[in-house]
Amino acid sequence: MRRIIREIGRERIDKLFRMAEKVFHENPELADRYVEIARKISMKVRVRIPTKWRRRFCHKCYTFLVPGVNCHVRIRSRRSTHIVVTCHKCGNKMRYIVKRGK
Repeated sequence: MRRIIREIGRERIDKLFRMAEKVFHENPELADRYVEIARKISMKVRVRIPTKWRRRFCHKCYTFLVPGVNCHVRIRSRRSTHIVVTCHKCGNKMRYIVKRGK
C-alpha cells in the first residue's frame, strides 16, 4: 500500500512541476504555489523530489526558477568546477558540483 501511495506522490510532484513550468510566464505566483504543494506532497509521502526538478526552485524562498528571468546561472572553476544559481527574489546562492568525465 505504501509503495502505491509513494508512486502516486511522485506522479503528482512531476505533474505539479510541469504545470509550474507552463504557467510561469503568465502567473509566476501560481507557479510558486505549485512548488509549495509539490514540496508538501514530497514531505507527506516521504519521497525525494527528482534532481531535474530540485534544481528548478529556490531552497530558501521556494520560488520556481527560470534562468534569465528570476535567477542567473554562472559557472565557476575555483577549487572544483561548479554551477552557481542565484535567486533574484531572496539572493540565495545554490551551488551544484560538476563532475568531469575521465
